[in-house]
Amino acid sequence: MNGNDATAHNLTQHTPKSVIKVAVLGAESTGKTTLCRDLAAHFGCPWVPEYMRTYLQAKWDDEQLTCTWEDLLPIAQGQIELENKLAEQAAQTSDNSHYLFCDTSLFELMVYANWYYSDCPEALTQAALAHHYDMILLTDVDTPWVADDLRDSPHQRDEISAYFSDQLTTHNKSFRVIGGNREARVQQIVKLLESAE
Repeated sequence: MNGNDATAHNLTQHTPKSVIKVAVLGAESTGKTTLCRDLAAHFGCPWVPEYMRTYLQAKWDDEQLTCTWEDLLPIAQGQIELENKLAEQAAQTSDNSHYLFCDTSLFELMVYANWYYSDCPEALTQAALAHHYDMILLTDVDTPWVADDLRDSPHQRDEISAYFSDQLTTHNKSFRVIGGNREARVQQIVKLLESAE
């Protein structure tokens, strides 16, 4: 299965040196999008939406179909194109703090590929492991599961979260688990970023 055609997909990450990137990873319905929105509002900076949701929602709306192996590389390309575009925007902000909060990354897509397919396209794996983030956050499973067209694992969130933790550790990706209510999560990260400066 790992022979998926990757030749047409450019998965190179481009980050201006002034931009501090924070990747927010985790199981479904654990508050990743809300956290990115809240942090972007707090710092007055851009955030990167999860391209996979847009892509798969359109596929569901048009064809009533869910994700397949063939969707992985197009999703990865859309995600990194969006991230690169918003990184350039973040670098242009007038504030000295050029933060960019990323709702997922190619690492998350790689983890889910291995979770669902026990495999991942080689180009995606290589890119996911090569990409750099100044901080990686793993959202805790302490928020209610909310159903939508795309979510399918209300009873596996703890298991998936443990798998994320294992994969981050296996690949030597330093990360912090973030939990609590919306305000507590934001304040935790604000303090972490301030102490890192």
